[in-house]
Amino acid sequence: MDEINQIEIEKKLAALREEHRDLDIAIAEMASNPRHDQLRLIRLKKRKLALKDEIRYAESQILPDIIA
Repeated sequence: MDEINQIEIEKKLAALREEHRDLDIAIAEMASNPRHDQLRLIRLKKRKLALKDEIRYAESQILPDIIA
């Protein structure tokens, strides 16, 4: 992997992690409100899970596979 590509992946990874943290905060705030929108909460949780998958994929692009 060339250095430029790795830097791009690292930038994307940082953005994904930030969005994941923001969603975590939003979900916690929404869940603490007894009159929250259940459908919106479910959508936020699904987006958070999708972000987690994207983060794992980006991490796998940076870290080489170690064959034991």
